[in-house]
Amino acid sequence: MIYTQPPRMTREEIDSLIRDAKIARFCSHNQDGTIHATPVWFKYENGQIIVGTPVASRKARNVRRDGNVTVLIDVSQGGVWPRCVIVYGKAEISEPIETVDAVSLFERYMPKEKAEDYWRGLSKLTKWVKITVRPERMASFDYNKDKAYQSAVGE
Repeated sequence: MIYTQPPRMTREEIDSLIRDAKIARFCSHNQDGTIHATPVWFKYENGQIIVGTPVASRKARNVRRDGNVTVLIDVSQGGVWPRCVIVYGKAEISEPIETVDAVSLFERYMPKEKAEDYWRGLSKLTKWVKITVRPERMASFDYNKDKAYQSAVGE
């Protein structure tokens, strides 16, 4: 038997995981061909992933040069087997990020009033941009559905 990966998730499960997860790993291409991977706060809106970042960040510089990105979103809590969505897509930058977009993004992580204060503070530090990732394809897996794997590791 050849084992490659656990079962895929349904479209509904993928959408739910992306909506519920709080951290994603944003991966872009450095100029030397290596991958730059960084954890990000994100928002899932109209089937797209939205990220805010400083205008001069490595993410922003990489996306300006090469819009091909990968976003990894995974969850594993309380001993539950991991579930993961890998989004392969094209990223575009909007400059500057609008206040309404920044506050909306931060509201996923804090109440609106705090999100507004948070944005006011961040926007004093530097200029920010909005990165929008349009998925071209997705891969997913859910170890909760994988009885062969669970049996093999004794769980």
